[in-house]
Amino acid sequence: MRWTGSWIAVGSAALALGPASAQVDPRAPLPPKAQPRLAAAQVQPVPAVSQLQASVQLASVQPQFHGAASGFESYKQYLMHAARREGIREATIQGYIPGLRLNERAMQLDRAQRPGAAAASGYVPPLAPYLRDHVTPSLISRGQSRYSAHWPNLTQIYNRYGVDPAVLMAIYGKETSYGTVTGNFDLLEALASLAYEGRRRAMFEAEFLAALKLVDSGIPRARLRGSYAGATGYPQFMPTVVLRLRADGDGDGYADIWTNEVDALASIANYLRDAGWKAGVPWGTAVRVPPTLDRNAIRSRMESPVCPAVFRRHSRWMTVREWRALGVAPLRTALPDTEMATLMEPDGPGATAYLLTGNYRAVLDYNCSNFYAMSVVMLADAIARR
Repeated sequence: MRWTGSWIAVGSAALALGPASAQVDPRAPLPPKAQPRLAAAQVQPVPAVSQLQASVQLASVQPQFHGAASGFESYKQYLMHAARREGIREATIQGYIPGLRLNERAMQLDRAQRPGAAAASGYVPPLAPYLRDHVTPSLISRGQSRYSAHWPNLTQIYNRYGVDPAVLMAIYGKETSYGTVTGNFDLLEALASLAYEGRRRAMFEAEFLAALKLVDSGIPRARLRGSYAGATGYPQFMPTVVLRLRADGDGDGYADIWTNEVDALASIANYLRDAGWKAGVPWGTAVRVPPTLDRNAIRSRMESPVCPAVFRRHSRWMTVREWRALGVAPLRTALPDTEMATLMEPDGPGATAYLLTGNYRAVLDYNCSNFYAMSVVMLADAIARR
């Protein structure tokens, strides 16, 4: 799950938006680079997220470890010292760190996710084939069934968090196929291995320590299984996010994102609200773009501090009223005239275009990929039959 970054340009003023919460998704079609954190905006709060920025609290000088197995043994000693600095109980440290094994498979999968030549060249594949593969009849029908079955719970979650229930269900379906594919990597082992590998050491060390804190709080290690990169549970939260944002949706006093769908949906809602979701505002809408539109005039002049390839495809921010004045007309969902929106033409001029509100940016916060976010909002609209 997810890095995001965003800028809003209103007239001549450009506002940089700072991070709020984060996850990392190795499957994102456009893998981002970590970039420096910028100051928070004063207008149109659409927080951005960087796992690298939000979770790293370790020492700035990292030791070097050489060799595979022997180096990992030394690295585990370092992790034990780091865990003590974080206040984790000695019994937990001694009970779990010494027996960790190097997970070569997790490291292989992580290396395979590095951007290839196509990504480096700036080539972006068309959106339509991706949507056909990721907004499937099965995901739609199963989502609609759960949407109806959970409607009383979803209503309560909406009243509490203000997030569109269909978007919650779509993310649940997109992340784990409604709980059927959650990953089987041991989180402690995978995260320690990726931290040892060193490519993103600070981030994965922070995630390892967060996972160890979850064990220290009483969550069984057997429950902490997930993707090779550390995402876990129905929402596929990274451990730092589990610590901050998992929520009790059914009121039983315990937030269980691993076996309880209602808690998982409430946790996703809590995440999106934390990412800046604005109640009562659609994610956006498909629009008709006139052939006379001057795209250079609407181009954003700012470079996003994170996920620049993702946000480079968005125009500058303008009100819906200003877009209407340029002849950009919604095809379906009406947006308030005063709402800020950006234009994205994922497949270029002449193809379907979209006006995107700040709530679309909240979905991007979950996974910094326009492919991911568009598939989520399209699945949500299909689930809600709108």
